[in-house]
Amino acid sequence: MSPVLAGALAFVCYSSACLLLLHFLVRKQPLPRPLILGLGVLALPLHGLVVTGQIFQGQGLDLELFHIISLVGWVMAAMHILFCSYRPLLVMTLFAFPAAALSLLLSLLFQVPDYQPLSHLAPGMEMHILLSILAYSILFMAALHALLLSVQNRGLKHKSGPQARLWLKALPPLQTMEATLFDIIGLGFALLTLAILSGFLSLDNMFAQHVAHKTIFSLIAWGVFATLLTGHRLRGWRGQTAIRFTLSGFALLLVGFYGTKLVLELILQKV
Repeated sequence: MSPVLAGALAFVCYSSACLLLLHFLVRKQPLPRPLILGLGVLALPLHGLVVTGQIFQGQGLDLELFHIISLVGWVMAAMHILFCSYRPLLVMTLFAFPAAALSLLLSLLFQVPDYQPLSHLAPGMEMHILLSILAYSILFMAALHALLLSVQNRGLKHKSGPQARLWLKALPPLQTMEATLFDIIGLGFALLTLAILSGFLSLDNMFAQHVAHKTIFSLIAWGVFATLLTGHRLRGWRGQTAIRFTLSGFALLLVGFYGTKLVLELILQKV
């Protein structure tokens, strides 16, 4: 199957799941959970086929910006389906699947000019790169979840209009949202820890040119998430404290990783 056809089919599956969910939400009817998640399960291998072909090139790993964005979208969709398997989070499909569909579309429509795939990588580097991308993807999910949790918190504390109340009622209970946030952070933190350790093991100099800033920002972000998880476990941190820590930690990763790729690939046009 061609990448374009696989991408188009995946986009249709993601979009159909969201439209179907919206249809039942507006009509206030029971949500067809198996059908909605089933469309997502169908989209994942199709999206994965596109991402695999984009990244794993014969001459090396093609990790240009739009391919990474597409991979992040795929991970978000996969993790959403996983979390839906044991928590009532089906309405969050309206966030996860559109993000995956948009990331896929961007990767098919755009590419970074004059990008050279990474070749002759040191032993263990592919694992380090994979772990890093997985960690960033899942912590990106945590940041989005924290933003939605903040909106939900404010909506419950202050009077809101009928449409806002309808939207708040569609969301999972606040306790479920907070528990899911720490599920996501815990998984992302574990992967970030492994990514940092594998980087120190596979790179001769983690503070070399084009790597130093990523390393420093990643270590600071690791400290932020470690503090949050410790505070949650020992002191019961939650609510706005958890939201602020989550957004701060991800902002550090965003500047260190995507900010660097944006400057190097799109502004300076070099790797």
